Amino acid sequence: MRKRQQQETSPMVETLDDLATLADYSLVDTLNCDPDAKADGRDYAPRQVFTGHYVPVTPTPIENPEYVAHSKNLFRELGFADSMAQSADFVRVFSGDIAFVPEPMRKVGWACGYALSIFGTEYNQQCPFQTGNGYGDGRAISVLEAVINGRRWEMQLKGGGRTPYCRGADGRAVLRSSVREFLAQEHMHALGVPTSRSLSLYVSKTERVRRPWYSEGSHSRDPDILISEPVAISTRVAPSFIRVGQLELFGRRARKKEHPQAMEELEKIVLHLIDREYGDVIDQKLTTPEKVLLLAREFLSRLTSLVANWIRVGYCQGNFNSDNCAAGGFTLDYGPFGFCEVFDPHYQPWTGGGHHFAFLNQPVAAERNFHMFCTALWPLLATHPDTQRQLDAIRSDFPKSMQAQLEKMWAAKLGLGAFNSALFSELATLMEQTPVDYTIFFRELSTVPDDIGPLRKSFYKSSAYGADPEGMDKRWSEWLTKWTSLTQPSSREDLSRQMKLVNPKYSLREWLVVPAYQQAAAGNYSLIRELQEVMTQPYAEQAKDVEGKYYRLKPSEFFELGGSSHLSCSS
Repeated sequence: MRKRQQQETSPMVETLDDLATLADYSLVDTLNCDPDAKADGRDYAPRQVFTGHYVPVTPTPIENPEYVAHSKNLFRELGFADSMAQSADFVRVFSGDIAFVPEPMRKVGWACGYALSIFGTEYNQQCPFQTGNGYGDGRAISVLEAVINGRRWEMQLKGGGRTPYCRGADGRAVLRSSVREFLAQEHMHALGVPTSRSLSLYVSKTERVRRPWYSEGSHSRDPDILISEPVAISTRVAPSFIRVGQLELFGRRARKKEHPQAMEELEKIVLHLIDREYGDVIDQKLTTPEKVLLLAREFLSRLTSLVANWIRVGYCQGNFNSDNCAAGGFTLDYGPFGFCEVFDPHYQPWTGGGHHFAFLNQPVAAERNFHMFCTALWPLLATHPDTQRQLDAIRSDFPKSMQAQLEKMWAAKLGLGAFNSALFSELATLMEQTPVDYTIFFRELSTVPDDIGPLRKSFYKSSAYGADPEGMDKRWSEWLTKWTSLTQPSSREDLSRQMKLVNPKYSLREWLVVPAYQQAAAGNYSLIRELQEVMTQPYAEQAKDVEGKYYRLKPSEFFELGGSSHLSCSS
């Protein structure tokens, strides 16, 4: 695998045949297949998977696929011709039909199992078998690994049909959730936040499924109707899709000695993760215990940086279980996510998420996931007590490292050379009490205003806040004066330029996405493509009509609206 990753720049990929020449299946060629699997991949009924790293699964194509969108930026990075996204054979493969792929591409994909931990607590009971052997990729099927321009990419169909992990569900994703994920991944990449990427999005012109959702104008917390929705397949791309929960599955099995190969399978998946995600920073010649320690340190660094970046741009994952935490340290699995508009430390777009996954509690949730990550690695160090103590020390270092990343991030958002606790504490109080729009406030602050006038653009109660508007004005003015004194001696222009690099102008607001997927369901994809253009330039000063449409406060009619202000699921 290493040799293929060091190849020279690939030529332009213009056809599926060109792409096939880059295929290189590291996971299925080096890890263990479930011995109970079907060779043809037609393995669609829920069942227990007791051993092995993956199950061969053939995707179920959607009916009559139609092109919706592709990521022009990712295509450019991969050297793909844009025309390929609408070519018949590319559409066929990435809408789920891999029966006729050119060699050496393979006609069977794969799905992986993982464990479930919620906020640092292990669970088995959500598994239909009450054993934990039924969790995994229920509708996500990987169909290709390719080495492109020296980098390995895995391509995974979201909504590609049933797998043994489907737990009785239909294996489909609807257009609504597919649009959200497609737009969000490329928006996050443009924001500079590590993330899986969006390749393509296709919808079925005839196949539909029924899902619980919100009736028009509903303020219900939970869906109040069943609706028929078009099915879609989006393809997401990442160096790997190994999750913390995946390591946990094998860690638990090794810890409990569930089968004779349990320890070997844990070591294999950990070494595979290192090869896929950390090969540039962990020397292959080291022993496994040495690699494990370096892996823990590097993942701690990536995870704390990632979560600080989430908060920087106002992103809330919603459901930050360990199985939604990529072991490579990037954002993965855009389910009930949202971008904070009205600043609220307890902002949580998912009605089932609770405060433990709320906006400013994400650092604590990340710490719990890191704890489960280290717990999964622990059995590999059973005969190395010194190394175990070092791993414990790394684990206990998480809060300090997380706090350092947060302080660095807040200082950057405020254009300061160093974090100022008192200044930030007063700001957080003012932002909550006013209240303010998170994105608009920091962007307006980035203009380095002389008074609070420009900041009012972000105020949701601009004419009167609370019982003492004059007192609030005074507090804001005093805060701004103190902030201005702490930003010197930078020139105003340099400070503004620097702050605008970390404070985006545009964020993916749910009330902007809703009409895009509603129009798409009727066959009109223009708003999706418009959002794609705007949201992949989130720091840019765009045209005045774009600013008027997308740089504004959340309209009052969308507050508390089901499917816009909150979601029960994404399906």
